[in-house]
Amino acid sequence: MPLTSSAGQTLAQKLIARAADSDRVVPGDIVTCRVDLAMFHDSSGPRRLKPMLEQLGARIWDPQRVVLVMDHYVPERDDDSRRIVRIAREWAIEQALPNVYDSMGICHVVVPQHGHIRPGMMCVGGDSHSPTGGAFGAYMFGVGSTEMLGAVVTGEIWLRVPETIQMHWSGALAAGVTAKDMMLHMLARFGMNGGDYQAVEFCGPAVTALSMEERMTLSNMSAELGSQVGLIAPDAVTADWLAAHGAPGVETGPWFTDTNASVTRHDFDASTLPPMVAAPHSPANSHPVEAHRGTAIQVAYIGACTGAKREDMQAAARVLRGRKVASGVRLIVAPASQRDQEAAQASGDLQILRDAGAELYPTSCGACAGYGSPMNDGDVVISTTARNFKGRMGSATAQVYLASPYTVAASALRGTVTDPREVLA
Repeated sequence: MPLTSSAGQTLAQKLIARAADSDRVVPGDIVTCRVDLAMFHDSSGPRRLKPMLEQLGARIWDPQRVVLVMDHYVPERDDDSRRIVRIAREWAIEQALPNVYDSMGICHVVVPQHGHIRPGMMCVGGDSHSPTGGAFGAYMFGVGSTEMLGAVVTGEIWLRVPETIQMHWSGALAAGVTAKDMMLHMLARFGMNGGDYQAVEFCGPAVTALSMEERMTLSNMSAELGSQVGLIAPDAVTADWLAAHGAPGVETGPWFTDTNASVTRHDFDASTLPPMVAAPHSPANSHPVEAHRGTAIQVAYIGACTGAKREDMQAAARVLRGRKVASGVRLIVAPASQRDQEAAQASGDLQILRDAGAELYPTSCGACAGYGSPMNDGDVVISTTARNFKGRMGSATAQVYLASPYTVAASALRGTVTDPREVLA
Protein backbone atom coordinates (compact mmCIF):
# COMPACT_ATOMS: atom_id res chain seq x y z
CA MET A 1 0.00 0.00 0.00
CA PRO A 2 1.50 3.38 -0.92
CA LEU A 3 2.25 5.72 1.97
CA THR A 4 0.11 8.83 2.30
CA SER A 5 1.27 12.23 3.47
CA SER A 6 -0.35 11.51 6.87
CA ALA A 7 1.59 8.30 7.43
CA GLY A 8 3.96 8.37 10.36
CA GLN A 9 7.71 8.26 10.02
CA THR A 10 10.03 5.59 11.34
CA LEU A 11 13.15 6.43 13.32
CA ALA A 12 15.20 5.60 10.23
CA GLN A 13 13.14 7.95 8.04
CA LYS A 14 13.46 10.79 10.55
CA LEU A 15 17.23 10.41 10.76
CA ILE A 16 17.61 10.33 6.99
CA ALA A 17 15.23 13.26 6.47
CA ARG A 18 17.31 15.38 8.85
CA ALA A 19 20.53 14.52 7.00
CA ALA A 20 18.86 15.18 3.63
CA ASP A 21 17.44 18.55 4.74
CA SER A 22 13.95 17.27 4.02
CA ASP A 23 10.69 17.35 5.96
CA ARG A 24 10.05 13.67 5.29
CA VAL A 25 11.29 10.79 3.17
CA VAL A 26 9.61 7.63 1.93
CA PRO A 27 11.08 4.12 1.61
CA GLY A 28 12.48 3.74 -1.88
CA ASP A 29 13.52 7.40 -2.20
CA ILE A 30 17.13 7.96 -3.19
CA VAL A 31 18.49 10.94 -1.28
CA THR A 32 21.80 12.70 -0.69
CA CYS A 33 22.68 13.07 2.98
CA ARG A 34 25.09 15.31 4.84
CA VAL A 35 27.66 13.26 6.76
CA ASP A 36 28.18 14.23 10.39
CA LEU A 37 30.97 11.74 11.07
CA ALA A 38 33.28 9.53 9.03
CA MET A 39 35.14 6.84 10.96
CA PHE A 40 37.78 4.44 9.69
CA HIS A 41 40.66 2.40 11.08
CA ASP A 42 44.20 1.44 10.18
CA SER A 43 43.02 -1.39 7.92
CA SER A 44 40.23 0.40 6.06
CA GLY A 45 41.49 3.97 6.11
CA PRO A 46 44.78 5.70 5.22
CA ARG A 47 46.47 2.90 3.31
CA ARG A 48 43.48 2.85 0.93
CA LEU A 49 42.32 6.49 1.03
CA LYS A 50 45.72 8.20 0.84
CA PRO A 51 46.61 7.07 -2.73
CA MET A 52 43.09 7.76 -4.01
CA LEU A 53 43.05 11.27 -2.53
CA GLU A 54 46.49 11.97 -4.02
CA GLN A 55 45.40 10.73 -7.43
CA LEU A 56 42.39 13.05 -7.33
CA GLY A 57 44.32 15.95 -5.85
CA ALA A 58 41.55 16.14 -3.26
CA ARG A 59 41.42 16.95 0.44
CA ILE A 60 39.26 15.93 3.40
CA TRP A 61 36.19 18.14 3.54
CA ASP A 62 36.29 18.60 7.33
CA PRO A 63 39.01 16.97 9.49
CA GLN A 64 36.96 17.74 12.61
CA ARG A 65 34.35 15.25 11.43
CA VAL A 66 36.82 12.44 10.79
CA VAL A 67 37.87 9.87 13.39
CA LEU A 68 40.81 7.50 12.82
CA VAL A 69 41.35 4.49 15.10
CA MET A 70 44.36 2.20 15.06
CA ASP A 71 42.93 -1.12 16.22
CA HIS A 72 43.36 -3.87 13.61
CA TYR A 73 47.15 -4.12 13.23
CA VAL A 74 48.28 -3.10 16.72
CA PRO A 75 50.42 -4.00 18.46
CA GLU A 76 52.55 -4.40 15.33
CA ARG A 77 53.76 -7.99 14.97
CA ASP A 78 55.57 -8.05 11.63
CA ASP A 79 56.84 -5.85 8.81
CA ASP A 80 53.47 -5.76 7.07
CA SER A 81 51.60 -4.58 10.17
CA ARG A 82 54.33 -2.03 10.92
CA ARG A 83 53.97 -0.66 7.37
CA ILE A 84 50.19 -0.38 7.60
CA VAL A 85 50.25 1.35 10.98
CA ARG A 86 53.10 3.65 9.93
CA ILE A 87 51.05 4.82 6.92
CA ALA A 88 48.11 5.59 9.21
CA ARG A 89 50.22 7.49 11.75
CA GLU A 90 52.08 9.55 9.16
CA TRP A 91 48.89 10.35 7.23
CA ALA A 92 47.15 11.47 10.43
CA ILE A 93 49.95 14.00 10.96
CA GLU A 94 49.92 15.12 7.32
CA GLN A 95 46.16 15.73 7.46
CA ALA A 96 46.33 17.30 10.94
CA LEU A 97 43.51 15.01 12.09
CA PRO A 98 42.38 16.06 15.58
CA ASN A 99 40.56 12.81 16.44
CA VAL A 100 43.05 9.93 16.36
CA TYR A 101 42.95 7.00 18.77
CA ASP A 102 46.08 4.90 18.51
CA SER A 103 46.11 1.51 20.28
CA MET A 104 43.34 2.62 22.64
CA GLY A 105 40.84 -0.07 21.73
CA ILE A 106 38.37 -1.16 19.07
CA CYS A 107 36.83 1.59 16.94
CA HIS A 108 33.18 0.64 17.59
CA VAL A 109 33.74 1.08 21.34
CA VAL A 110 36.37 3.84 21.39
CA VAL A 111 34.41 6.24 19.16
CA PRO A 112 31.27 6.44 21.35
CA GLN A 113 33.35 6.32 24.53
CA HIS A 114 34.94 9.61 23.46
CA GLY A 115 31.65 11.35 22.76
CA HIS A 116 31.72 11.29 18.96
CA ILE A 117 28.29 9.71 18.35
CA ARG A 118 25.04 11.35 19.37
CA PRO A 119 21.33 10.89 18.58
CA GLY A 120 20.24 12.31 15.23
CA MET A 121 23.63 12.00 13.49
CA MET A 122 24.35 10.54 10.05
CA CYS A 123 27.60 8.55 10.26
CA VAL A 124 29.59 6.30 7.97
CA GLY A 125 32.22 3.82 9.05
CA GLY A 126 34.89 1.91 7.20
CA ASP A 127 33.97 -1.36 8.87
CA SER A 128 31.03 -3.74 8.62
CA HIS A 129 30.21 -3.45 12.33
CA SER A 130 29.75 0.32 12.11
CA PRO A 131 25.99 -0.09 12.79
CA THR A 132 27.01 -0.14 16.47
CA GLY A 133 26.33 3.60 16.34
CA GLY A 134 22.63 2.86 15.94
CA ALA A 135 22.47 2.00 19.63
CA PHE A 136 22.73 5.75 20.28
CA GLY A 137 19.95 6.77 17.91
CA ALA A 138 22.38 7.66 15.12
CA TYR A 139 22.10 6.44 11.53
CA MET A 140 25.46 4.70 11.14
CA PHE A 141 26.41 2.12 8.55
CA GLY A 142 29.48 0.56 6.99
CA VAL A 143 30.86 1.55 3.59
CA GLY A 144 33.73 0.44 1.36
CA SER A 145 36.79 2.49 0.50
CA THR A 146 35.33 4.05 -2.66
CA GLU A 147 32.19 5.24 -0.86
CA MET A 148 34.33 6.48 2.03
CA LEU A 149 36.45 8.45 -0.43
CA GLY A 150 33.36 10.22 -1.71
CA ALA A 151 32.17 10.92 1.83
CA VAL A 152 35.44 12.41 3.08
CA VAL A 153 35.89 14.58 -0.02
CA THR A 154 32.32 15.89 -0.36
CA GLY A 155 30.90 15.46 3.13
CA GLU A 156 27.89 13.74 1.57
CA ILE A 157 26.65 10.26 0.73
CA TRP A 158 23.62 8.99 -1.12
CA LEU A 159 21.40 6.16 0.03
CA ARG A 160 18.08 4.52 -0.68
CA VAL A 161 15.61 5.09 2.14
CA PRO A 162 15.04 1.65 3.68
CA GLU A 163 11.96 -0.01 5.03
CA THR A 164 11.96 -0.70 8.77
CA ILE A 165 11.87 -4.12 10.39
CA GLN A 166 11.05 -3.93 14.09
CA MET A 167 12.32 -6.61 16.45
CA HIS A 168 10.00 -6.15 19.43
CA TRP A 169 11.07 -7.84 22.65
CA SER A 170 8.58 -8.10 25.52
CA GLY A 171 9.22 -9.60 28.95
CA ALA A 172 12.51 -9.57 30.82
CA LEU A 173 15.75 -11.52 30.41
CA ALA A 174 16.58 -14.14 33.02
CA ALA A 175 19.85 -14.01 34.96
CA GLY A 176 22.72 -15.21 32.79
CA VAL A 177 20.93 -14.31 29.53
CA THR A 178 22.12 -11.30 27.55
CA ALA A 179 21.77 -9.20 24.41
CA LYS A 180 24.17 -11.62 22.69
CA ASP A 181 21.65 -14.41 23.29
CA MET A 182 18.88 -12.23 21.90
CA MET A 183 20.87 -11.66 18.73
CA LEU A 184 21.84 -15.30 18.28
CA HIS A 185 18.15 -16.20 18.64
CA MET A 186 17.16 -13.66 15.97
CA LEU A 187 19.88 -14.99 13.67
CA ALA A 188 18.61 -18.53 14.16
CA ARG A 189 15.14 -17.37 13.15
CA PHE A 190 15.96 -15.08 10.21
CA GLY A 191 19.44 -16.06 9.03
CA MET A 192 22.25 -13.76 8.00
CA ASN A 193 20.24 -12.08 5.22
CA GLY A 194 17.06 -11.62 7.22
CA GLY A 195 17.59 -7.87 7.46
CA ASP A 196 17.53 -7.59 3.65
CA TYR A 197 19.74 -4.46 3.89
CA GLN A 198 16.85 -2.56 5.44
CA ALA A 199 16.70 -0.68 8.74
CA VAL A 200 16.31 -3.01 11.72
CA GLU A 201 14.98 -1.36 14.87
CA PHE A 202 15.19 -3.09 18.25
CA CYS A 203 12.42 -2.10 20.63
CA GLY A 204 10.11 -3.24 23.40
CA PRO A 205 10.42 -3.46 27.21
CA ALA A 206 13.30 -5.95 27.15
CA VAL A 207 15.33 -3.64 24.90
CA THR A 208 14.66 -0.45 26.86
CA ALA A 209 15.71 -2.34 30.02
CA LEU A 210 19.15 -3.04 28.51
CA SER A 211 22.22 -1.06 29.51
CA MET A 212 23.97 1.05 26.88
CA GLU A 213 26.70 -1.54 26.44
CA GLU A 214 24.17 -4.31 25.85
CA ARG A 215 22.33 -2.14 23.34
CA MET A 216 25.65 -1.68 21.52
CA THR A 217 25.91 -5.47 21.19
CA LEU A 218 22.51 -5.65 19.50
CA SER A 219 23.23 -2.83 17.07
CA ASN A 220 26.72 -4.16 16.35
CA MET A 221 25.43 -7.56 15.29
CA SER A 222 22.67 -6.13 13.12
CA ALA A 223 25.46 -6.50 10.55
CA GLU A 224 25.16 -10.27 10.95
CA LEU A 225 21.42 -9.96 10.29
CA GLY A 226 22.24 -8.36 6.95
CA SER A 227 20.61 -5.02 7.74
CA GLN A 228 22.00 -1.62 6.82
CA VAL A 229 21.54 -0.19 10.31
CA GLY A 230 20.52 -1.47 13.72
CA LEU A 231 18.64 1.31 15.49
CA ILE A 232 17.47 1.78 19.07
CA ALA A 233 15.46 4.88 19.99
CA PRO A 234 17.51 7.01 22.40
CA ASP A 235 16.21 7.66 25.90
CA ALA A 236 17.42 8.63 29.37
CA VAL A 237 19.78 5.64 29.41
CA THR A 238 21.39 6.95 26.23
CA ALA A 239 21.61 10.53 27.48
CA ASP A 240 23.09 9.55 30.84
CA TRP A 241 25.73 7.31 29.23
CA LEU A 242 26.72 9.96 26.71
CA ALA A 243 26.90 12.63 29.41
CA ALA A 244 29.39 10.41 31.25
CA HIS A 245 31.43 10.01 28.04
CA GLY A 246 31.94 13.56 26.85
CA ALA A 247 28.62 14.32 25.17
CA PRO A 248 26.32 16.06 27.68
CA GLY A 249 22.93 17.56 26.96
CA VAL A 250 21.98 15.46 23.93
CA GLU A 251 18.46 15.71 22.56
CA THR A 252 16.60 12.39 22.50
CA GLY A 253 12.99 13.54 22.19
CA PRO A 254 12.53 13.65 18.39
CA TRP A 255 14.13 10.29 17.67
CA PHE A 256 11.50 7.55 17.76
CA THR A 257 9.21 5.66 15.39
CA ASP A 258 5.69 7.08 15.14
CA THR A 259 2.93 4.68 16.17
CA ASN A 260 1.30 5.01 12.75
CA ALA A 261 4.50 4.45 10.77
CA SER A 262 4.68 1.58 8.31
CA VAL A 263 6.90 -1.21 9.70
CA THR A 264 7.24 -4.97 9.57
CA ARG A 265 7.14 -6.18 13.17
CA HIS A 266 8.39 -9.44 14.69
CA ASP A 267 7.64 -10.29 18.32
CA PHE A 268 9.82 -12.08 20.86
CA ASP A 269 9.44 -12.96 24.54
CA ALA A 270 12.66 -12.34 26.44
CA SER A 271 11.43 -14.22 29.51
CA THR A 272 11.51 -17.55 27.64
CA LEU A 273 14.92 -17.05 26.04
CA PRO A 274 17.66 -19.50 27.08
CA PRO A 275 21.39 -18.91 26.62
CA MET A 276 22.23 -19.45 22.95
CA VAL A 277 25.28 -20.90 21.19
CA ALA A 278 26.19 -20.59 17.50
CA ALA A 279 28.03 -23.63 16.16
CA PRO A 280 30.62 -23.52 13.36
CA HIS A 281 30.71 -21.88 10.89
CA SER A 282 27.95 -19.27 10.99
CA PRO A 283 26.40 -16.97 13.61
CA ALA A 284 23.04 -18.11 12.24
CA ASN A 285 23.81 -21.73 13.15
CA SER A 286 22.43 -20.97 16.60
CA HIS A 287 20.61 -23.18 19.09
CA PRO A 288 19.88 -23.18 22.81
CA VAL A 289 22.99 -24.04 24.82
CA GLU A 290 21.49 -27.43 25.67
CA ALA A 291 22.05 -28.55 22.06
CA HIS A 292 25.84 -28.28 22.54
CA ARG A 293 26.16 -29.12 26.21
CA GLY A 294 29.25 -31.21 26.93
CA THR A 295 31.21 -30.27 23.79
CA ALA A 296 34.86 -30.15 24.88
CA ILE A 297 36.75 -26.88 24.30
CA GLN A 298 40.42 -25.90 24.29
CA VAL A 299 40.08 -22.09 24.15
CA ALA A 300 37.63 -19.62 25.67
CA TYR A 301 37.94 -16.13 24.19
CA ILE A 302 36.42 -13.04 25.80
CA GLY A 303 37.19 -10.26 23.35
CA ALA A 304 36.00 -8.06 20.47
CA CYS A 305 33.64 -5.09 20.27
CA THR A 306 30.74 -7.49 20.80
CA GLY A 307 31.99 -9.26 23.89
CA ALA A 308 34.70 -7.54 25.95
CA LYS A 309 33.24 -4.27 27.12
CA ARG A 310 33.25 -3.50 30.83
CA GLU A 311 29.95 -5.26 31.52
CA ASP A 312 31.01 -8.30 29.48
CA MET A 313 34.08 -8.75 31.67
CA GLN A 314 31.93 -8.16 34.74
CA ALA A 315 29.61 -10.99 33.64
CA ALA A 316 32.56 -13.35 33.17
CA ALA A 317 33.92 -12.39 36.59
CA ARG A 318 30.59 -13.25 38.23
CA VAL A 319 30.93 -16.77 36.90
CA LEU A 320 34.63 -17.21 37.71
CA ARG A 321 34.93 -15.46 41.07
CA GLY A 322 36.96 -17.69 43.38
CA ARG A 323 37.24 -20.42 40.72
CA LYS A 324 39.83 -21.73 38.26
CA VAL A 325 39.37 -22.55 34.59
CA ALA A 326 39.47 -26.24 33.70
CA SER A 327 42.81 -27.94 33.16
CA GLY A 328 43.90 -27.76 29.53
CA VAL A 329 41.71 -24.75 28.70
CA ARG A 330 43.13 -21.36 27.70
CA LEU A 331 41.01 -18.41 28.79
CA ILE A 332 41.99 -15.33 26.77
CA VAL A 333 40.67 -11.89 27.73
CA ALA A 334 41.19 -8.99 25.32
CA PRO A 335 39.32 -5.90 26.64
CA ALA A 336 37.48 -3.86 24.04
CA SER A 337 39.20 -0.61 25.04
CA GLN A 338 41.75 0.85 27.42
CA ARG A 339 38.90 2.52 29.31
CA ASP A 340 37.12 -0.81 29.69
CA GLN A 341 40.32 -2.45 30.88
CA GLU A 342 40.92 0.31 33.42
CA ALA A 343 37.34 0.05 34.68
CA ALA A 344 37.62 -3.74 35.02
CA GLN A 345 40.91 -3.30 36.86
CA ALA A 346 39.42 -0.73 39.24
CA SER A 347 36.37 -2.89 40.00
CA GLY A 348 38.45 -5.99 40.66
CA ASP A 349 36.85 -7.93 37.81
CA LEU A 350 40.08 -8.14 35.84
CA GLN A 351 41.94 -9.56 38.83
CA ILE A 352 39.20 -12.15 39.30
CA LEU A 353 39.67 -13.26 35.70
CA ARG A 354 43.45 -13.36 36.06
CA ASP A 355 43.18 -15.33 39.29
CA ALA A 356 40.97 -17.81 37.44
CA GLY A 357 43.77 -18.32 34.91
CA ALA A 358 43.02 -15.76 32.19
CA GLU A 359 45.71 -14.51 29.79
CA LEU A 360 45.39 -10.77 29.20
CA TYR A 361 45.68 -9.74 25.54
CA PRO A 362 45.96 -6.20 24.06
CA THR A 363 42.93 -3.96 23.61
CA SER A 364 42.59 -4.45 19.86
CA CYS A 365 40.59 -6.43 17.29
CA GLY A 366 43.14 -9.22 17.72
CA ALA A 367 41.88 -12.75 17.37
CA CYS A 368 38.43 -11.65 16.16
CA ALA A 369 40.06 -10.54 12.92
CA GLY A 370 42.52 -13.43 12.89
CA TYR A 371 45.44 -11.14 13.70
CA GLY A 372 48.38 -13.01 15.21
CA SER A 373 46.77 -16.43 14.57
CA PRO A 374 46.25 -17.27 18.26
CA MET A 375 44.13 -20.35 17.53
CA ASN A 376 45.92 -23.62 16.83
CA ASP A 377 44.88 -26.09 14.16
CA GLY A 378 41.96 -28.16 15.36
CA ASP A 379 41.22 -26.03 18.43
CA VAL A 380 37.63 -25.97 19.61
CA VAL A 381 36.97 -22.39 20.66
CA ILE A 382 34.04 -20.73 22.40
CA SER A 383 34.11 -16.99 21.84
CA THR A 384 32.23 -13.76 22.55
CA THR A 385 33.03 -12.45 19.05
CA ALA A 386 30.39 -11.61 16.44
CA ARG A 387 31.47 -14.08 13.76
CA ASN A 388 32.69 -17.65 13.56
CA PHE A 389 33.33 -18.03 9.83
CA LYS A 390 35.80 -20.72 8.88
CA GLY A 391 39.34 -19.42 9.27
CA ARG A 392 38.31 -16.00 10.62
CA MET A 393 40.18 -16.46 13.91
CA GLY A 394 43.30 -17.84 12.27
CA SER A 395 43.37 -21.57 11.65
CA ALA A 396 40.96 -22.86 9.01
CA THR A 397 40.60 -26.08 11.02
CA ALA A 398 39.60 -24.37 14.28
CA GLN A 399 35.98 -24.93 15.31
CA VAL A 400 34.57 -21.71 16.73
CA TYR A 401 31.37 -21.49 18.76
CA LEU A 402 29.80 -18.13 19.64
CA ALA A 403 28.16 -17.33 22.95
CA SER A 404 27.69 -14.65 25.62
CA PRO A 405 30.40 -13.80 28.17
CA TYR A 406 28.44 -15.75 30.79
CA THR A 407 28.40 -18.89 28.64
CA VAL A 408 32.04 -18.52 27.57
CA ALA A 409 33.18 -18.15 31.18
CA ALA A 410 31.06 -21.09 32.37
CA SER A 411 32.44 -23.23 29.56
CA ALA A 412 36.01 -22.27 30.49
CA LEU A 413 35.27 -23.31 34.05
CA ARG A 414 33.93 -26.74 33.12
CA GLY A 415 36.06 -27.38 30.01
CA THR A 416 32.92 -28.09 28.00
CA VAL A 417 30.09 -26.00 26.61
CA THR A 418 28.04 -25.18 29.72
CA ASP A 419 24.77 -23.46 30.58
CA PRO A 420 25.89 -20.48 32.73
CA ARG A 421 22.68 -20.63 34.74
CA GLU A 422 23.94 -23.83 36.36
CA VAL A 423 27.08 -22.10 37.59
CA LEU A 424 25.35 -18.88 38.63
CA ALA A 425 22.81 -20.86 40.62
